[in-house]
Amino acid sequence: MKAIILAAGRGSRMQKLTDDRPKCLVELRGQCLLDRQLAALRGAGIDQIGIVTGYKRELIAQHVQGQGVAEFHNPRWSETNMVSSLEAARDWLGAEPCIVSYSDIFYQPSAVQALMRSGAALAVTYDPHWLQLWQQRFEDPLVDAETFRLRADGTLSEIGRKPKSVDEVQGQYMGLLRFTPEGWAEVCRIRAALAPQVRDKAHMTGTLQAVIEQGRVPVHAEPYTDGWGEIDSADDLAVHER
Repeated sequence: MKAIILAAGRGSRMQKLTDDRPKCLVELRGQCLLDRQLAALRGAGIDQIGIVTGYKRELIAQHVQGQGVAEFHNPRWSETNMVSSLEAARDWLGAEPCIVSYSDIFYQPSAVQALMRSGAALAVTYDPHWLQLWQQRFEDPLVDAETFRLRADGTLSEIGRKPKSVDEVQGQYMGLLRFTPEGWAEVCRIRAALAPQVRDKAHMTGTLQAVIEQGRVPVHAEPYTDGWGEIDSADDLAVHER
């Protein structure tokens, strides 16, 4: 199985921390996020890894030089969103199952292994104990939370909308997914029907919600309770440094 790290964006919410580097090269406790992701993926047994680049791609290339990491480049990174960046790796996604990781998260190999064991066409990991972490990140956890509703069979019924209460958030989507060619083909089918400007701005959770609403390919959710975090701002970095 292969893995793709989405590292095209700048991470403007990191403010000055990404003025001179992509977000994935920001350090947490002396180790950059990209190295943490590579270690977790390799620790899970994945040795074919690609990175979708955009902002300051040359710095990522220098960082992974000699490590056998493939590059997929999104030249329109500043005009498009994450799913458009993922399309740069379409050849991998259409050929075999792939783990897909956001570049601003860290996690353990066990998160990757949970997805590798999944037989679903499209699967995501989630943290069922998300609230404690979000209370450390935000005075009001619902400011940044999105809905995450599960069916009894472990598939998602809703993701990515604005919740009115914590009861609508049964877990926190982590930004770690697994696509099979079947799951990726469904995403491509849905995106092909969108106007170009809508397609460019489509984000991942909105795309997953569209897959759910179409009802052709279930989105399976794998619970994960080991250590992980999202670094979306300088404040997040401070939280996890502590």
